[in-house]
Amino acid sequence: MSHYLIVRVKVNDPEGYAAYTAVTPDIVAAFGGRFLVRCPSPVTLEGPQEQQRVVVVEFPDEQSARAFYDSAQYQAAKAIRDPVSEAQFLMVPGV
Repeated sequence: MSHYLIVRVKVNDPEGYAAYTAVTPDIVAAFGGRFLVRCPSPVTLEGPQEQQRVVVVEFPDEQSARAFYDSAQYQAAKAIRDPVSEAQFLMVPGV
């Protein structure tokens, strides 16, 4: 069953964050994932105004999503992201 990473990111340094977004597509692909959403400014239809970047990544299964997040490649990318942003990662199964 597909699993999705839903990510909300407050970008504090756009130039620094660009270095992170430059390396993540190849890492995601290496684990069978694909970006479904990479939105810097989502439109809120209901509830509090969303002011953070929203990203959704699809993986073929839970193991692939976890392997991606735990991989040395992603952890190196995360080290680029951490000082320039604040992120929340959720993993959810598809239906």
